[in-house]
Amino acid sequence: MAPAMKHPGKGGPPKGQKPGNVKATFLRLLSYLGRSKAMLTVVFVFVAFSALAGVIGTSFIKTVTDEVLPSIIESGGKDLTPLVKTLVSLGFIYVFGVVSSYGYSRIMLQVAQKTLNIIRKDLFNHMQDLPIKFFDSHTHGELMSRYTSDADTLRECISQSFVQLSSSLISVVGTFVMMVWLSPVLALFVVIMLCLGFVAIKALGSRSAKYFREQQKCVGAVNGYIEEFIEGQRVVKVFCHEEKANADFSVINDSLRKAATNAHTYASVLMPVMGNISYITYAAVTMIGTLMLMMIPKTSFFAISAGSMLAFLTYTRHFFQPITQISQQFNTIIMALAGAERIFEIIDTPAEADDGYVTLVNARKNSDGTLTECEERTGVWAWKHPHGDGTITYTEWQGDVRFHNVTFSYNGKKDVLKNVSLYAMPGQKIAFVGSTGAGKTTITNLINRFYDVDEGKITYDGINIKKIKKAELRRSMAMVLQDTHLFTGTVRDNIAYGKLDATDEEIENAAKLANAHSFISRLPEGYDTMITGDGANLSQGQRQLLAIARAAVADPPVLILDEATSSIDTRTERLIEKGMDKLMEGRTVFVIAHRLSTVSNSDAIMVLEQGEIIERGTHDDLIEQKGKYYQLYTGQFELD
Repeated sequence: MAPAMKHPGKGGPPKGQKPGNVKATFLRLLSYLGRSKAMLTVVFVFVAFSALAGVIGTSFIKTVTDEVLPSIIESGGKDLTPLVKTLVSLGFIYVFGVVSSYGYSRIMLQVAQKTLNIIRKDLFNHMQDLPIKFFDSHTHGELMSRYTSDADTLRECISQSFVQLSSSLISVVGTFVMMVWLSPVLALFVVIMLCLGFVAIKALGSRSAKYFREQQKCVGAVNGYIEEFIEGQRVVKVFCHEEKANADFSVINDSLRKAATNAHTYASVLMPVMGNISYITYAAVTMIGTLMLMMIPKTSFFAISAGSMLAFLTYTRHFFQPITQISQQFNTIIMALAGAERIFEIIDTPAEADDGYVTLVNARKNSDGTLTECEERTGVWAWKHPHGDGTITYTEWQGDVRFHNVTFSYNGKKDVLKNVSLYAMPGQKIAFVGSTGAGKTTITNLINRFYDVDEGKITYDGINIKKIKKAELRRSMAMVLQDTHLFTGTVRDNIAYGKLDATDEEIENAAKLANAHSFISRLPEGYDTMITGDGANLSQGQRQLLAIARAAVADPPVLILDEATSSIDTRTERLIEKGMDKLMEGRTVFVIAHRLSTVSNSDAIMVLEQGEIIERGTHDDLIEQKGKYYQLYTGQFELD
């Protein structure tokens, strides 16, 4: 199916999505910041010095107007000492404030990067523990947006908004204290006007916060959709679905546009609203203060001097300026909290459950037939059973895999497998054939516990696989998938991914086993040739051969080949058959293939249809039965 069909019209956040717990998200973010307590303490001190420098500096207006200038006038302009002392003191205060601003800016950048580093590590580490079904239900682009756009809003918030908010709060408190000291009456009037501003902030801020959350979710949806189309661009062009792709993207992009427009519309209104309130307050304070200056006797409690009046007017402008800045930073903080909420949503997703306790170990057979665990690889594997009484028993690994009346559904509604029972005897090659959606790949997903069965059980050498630790279960298997993935690195590195401590000799032997050594030797730098872009510089068949070599170097007891030769031409397929036979020797192998020629030598072939096994037997047995397999093999019926 072309990617254009996947997200028709689904770009916005889910309907009925409840807003997250902003308080809990904020406190959790603070817990991350708390890991830099010493640096934050220094930052807070510098912020306080910087903010108070401005507040204290403004108070010199009263000193200059009421004391310094009259003194100069009385001396006839000859004694400028008071003015010089005042200017020196003022200069010292502002220089100290500038140095403090520089100091907290530099330190806060380090705090922001350190915090983001920890959050990204927690997010990435937790994603390694999430089950496969989580990644099956989320697009890659949507997940990537947590590391990019969401993390970037957090960085901006931590490095700038938190500091600006703290500085503004200190400025507001310091300014208000000075205003009360200068004139309690005028300060009370300013507080009344400020309450009107808070009403506006609350009304507009709540709406803005709602749309900022939607915006972050829509960004993730857009990223996911774009990522799909970058990967599936060939499919889009092959089927000429450019117009369909554009139409579907327009729907998703419009959802982002609407959310972003609403968010920034309400956010943009905050600044002019607070600005107008500050202008009205300034004009009113000017009129009231002038009347007080002219009409109230200087001996009265409500009296105000000219210097106090000028300082108060300056404080009035300064008072609303940090409040306006707070309203501006409020939008950034809300957007950052929305991003943090999306990041924490993944971190809080339950990790893949694993209650297994049986492990797979290397063992040595004793003369009496018992097994003993050993460090070196002996070619003998054993299941290690710890028991409640402290004893440990060892069961030799045989590779006997059985399904006992297994029923499974991905969504809890439609059963993909229905009461399936099958067995794979030790060392057998078991093949699954059938139409797309018949349940072939699902069987392999259940064997390695990417998903757990709904009903029935699966046993491995008589042990319920739910008792086996998932890491140990998967360590006993190697998979070669239809969709090959190669990592950025050398050819050698990609083969060694199956066994990180593999020697160069083991890597080359694995490549020879998979018949990949020949084409690797012809590469510009052989095994040291760099692979980029998921193997874009290699053919699909070559990428598949490297995946097979990766499985070979792992030397696992069980092999799962899911359309492993689907991208290899018939000639290449024949070349690797002998190597694959050596690789499969002595191992239990599960093979899924559309090419029946690749499974004809299997010990047992199972034909699946609509989640049920309808035929089982060797190639000759099934041909003799003249059933579904016979029809497939003779071309009377084709796989879809």
